[in-house]
Amino acid sequence: MGTPVDVLVELLDLEQIELNIFRGRSPEESLQRTFGGQVAGQALVAAGRTVDGDRPVHSLHAYFLRPGVPGVPIVYQVDRIRDGRSFTTRRVLGIQGGRSIFALTADFHVPEPGGIEHQEAMPPVPAPEELPSALDEVGARLGELPPFISRRQPFDIRYVERLRWTQEELVGVQPRSGVWLRTNGPLPDAPLIHVCALTYASDMTLLDSVRAPVEPLWGRRNFDMASLDHAMWFHRPFRADDWLLYQQESPIAHGARGLARGQIFDRSGQLVVSVVQEGLFRPLRAN
Repeated sequence: MGTPVDVLVELLDLEQIELNIFRGRSPEESLQRTFGGQVAGQALVAAGRTVDGDRPVHSLHAYFLRPGVPGVPIVYQVDRIRDGRSFTTRRVLGIQGGRSIFALTADFHVPEPGGIEHQEAMPPVPAPEELPSALDEVGARLGELPPFISRRQPFDIRYVERLRWTQEELVGVQPRSGVWLRTNGPLPDAPLIHVCALTYASDMTLLDSVRAPVEPLWGRRNFDMASLDHAMWFHRPFRADDWLLYQQESPIAHGARGLARGQIFDRSGQLVVSVVQEGLFRPLRAN
């Protein structure tokens, strides 16, 4: 078996079984549902495989329809909605066991110059070299790593603020979170791999901002969490094997749903990706 990054690249390398139809592997896990970032990343690979290479993806909008079953392959059906002069649109349906579990629409755009240029500034945070990796920090505290940690092993993730472990430490905490992240090794140069790898990673920590004022981010959870929908806008080229700052915040949580939005900056301070996601949060019943 290769490194965790090799496994990630293999996971994103779909098998084409027919024109516009692809099959993705789903790792065997002890958890209840397939990781949403995996399904989103694979669906984007399927869409990208049907688009000319001179048109990078500029946005995706996705819905998680049903929980996927770990260990069962997922079939991705691509509908070629539009092939215009500047824009290409693809719709992808993820199917497992004969049922639709995921729907994605992705748009691709020929790069062109524009007359308007501005962006929000990257906030001042410690450099990634000054911070411990999340796996080291969590492992030292808990003595063992949670079962879902295998999903994060392809990435080096470092929280920009210290992790909080008790309810007392949560007093006054705002619904925000931030991490530095990059893959734990080099990726191939193909731009689509970097976009799909970051799509995979974008689902790992975004809902942290919803939970931050309520419970410690690691350890026992008091809520059953699930991603409902996910949207990303890709503003500039980037490499997922270089350090990226993922700043996340939650403007509202209400009615068992929490909204989170994120901005991803490269090391030079350029805003490269914007993300929005809504998640479902249901209190776990006491045994």
